[in-house]
Parts: sequence; C-alpha cells; structure tokens
Amino acid sequence: MREILGMRRRLRFGRKKAPALLDAALHCATEWHWPVLPGVGLKATKASKTTKTSRTTKTSGTADDPGRGARACACPDPDCVVPGAHPFDPGLLAATTDPRMVRWWWTNRPDAPVLLATGGRAPCAVSLPALAAARALAVLDRRGLRLGPVVATPTRWSLLVAPYSLERLGELLYVKDCVPSSLRFHGDGGYLVLPPSETGTGRVRWERSPAPGALRLPDVETVLDALVEASTGAPDGGSRLRY
Repeated sequence: MREILGMRRRLRFGRKKAPALLDAALHCATEWHWPVLPGVGLKATKASKTTKTSRTTKTSGTADDPGRGARACACPDPDCVVPGAHPFDPGLLAATTDPRMVRWWWTNRPDAPVLLATGGRAPCAVSLPALAAARALAVLDRRGLRLGPVVATPTRWSLLVAPYSLERLGELLYVKDCVPSSLRFHGDGGYLVLPPSETGTGRVRWERSPAPGALRLPDVETVLDALVEASTGAPDGGSRLRY
C-alpha cells in the first residue's frame, strides 16, 4: 500500500504544471469565450558551441524544473524567430471555445502554450518592446484611461483591446507621421500567447490581470498614440522588431 500511495503521490506531483495550462485554456474558452488552441511548444536540444543562437532557450533550471536544459522551438524551422509561441499542428483555424476539444488538446499536450486567436469577436492586441510598453502604460495611467489586461513576456508586452477591423486600423495608421516597426498588431487572422505559457523568450505572465467579471477592453484608437510615442522614443527609435 505504501508503494501505491507513493506512486500516486509522485504522479500527482509530476503533473503539477499541467493543470495550470489546461485550466487557463478552459477559462479563456468557457468564461471569456475566447477561441484558443495549443502552440507548438518547445523541445529539448543539445546546444553546442557552434550551434547556440539567441533563438535557443538556454536555461539552467528553475525551482519548478531544476533539470531543464537548453530548448528550442518544436517546429521544423531551426531558425524559428518565435520559438514555441506560434501555431503549427493544429493550425490557427482550429481555434475553438469547445471545452471538450480544449480538454483533449491539453490532456495530450499538457505543456503546450495557450494561444488566443485574435480578432472576430475575440480581443485584438497591440504589442511593443517591454521598456516602451512600461512607459506607455505610465502615460495612459496619468491620463486616467481604463486599460484592459496586459500580457507580458521578458521582451514584449501586449495590450488587449476591443476587436478592430483591418480597414479601421489602416485608417488610424495612415494619418500617423511615423509608425515604428517594433509595434505589432494582432487582429483578424492573428494570435497571441497567453499566461501561464512558456516560450523561447521565457515565461508569459499577466502584467495586468483581467479584472473579475465582464472584461472591458479599450478601443485601439484610445491607446494607439501613446504606444506610437513610447515606441518612437525607445533607445533604438522603435526600429527593431524584438520578438
């Protein structure tokens, strides 16, 4: 009996991280009605002195996973610029709010990142380098603007906004003197990795968590000016697209 209980205890602890991703995906799909799908994720790799690149995740381990070593994107592209943080199989069009499908996906791939298919009735997003984003949030807070959730990776932050059309976005950008290339717009046909996923750049977290109850998202035009100004004022002038 002790061996059986010990085995159960080890199995339970071994699956400690899996429910967090499954629960997050189910919450997005059922509570917020956001279409989600699993991202491609990461795979273990043996990084040699000649093959190490900035696109390979090199970690010496954490408290949760002390034995974790170097990892790279699980897709076939050895030079993937968004390791672990994009759709592959299934493709983006498979995104769903069906809890049965969501549960099946993450039961079979418990470590898969959670991807939100942006646009349509789901939120859209605008992302920019982390330092510029922090500056923009401070400006928007001083203006008294009520923001929605903000997703953060070690290199980029993404502000969730109300759904917008490509035509509307084009009109807003057309009147700008300059739009830094470091800004990324996640609209129809796009996607965004959500917490508590882990990608090649590190852990994904909420810089500003969704408020309880119904989610209120700002319109993209109310935040665009501050995001453009903050990106333009970045050390590199906002010209570098950092993933």
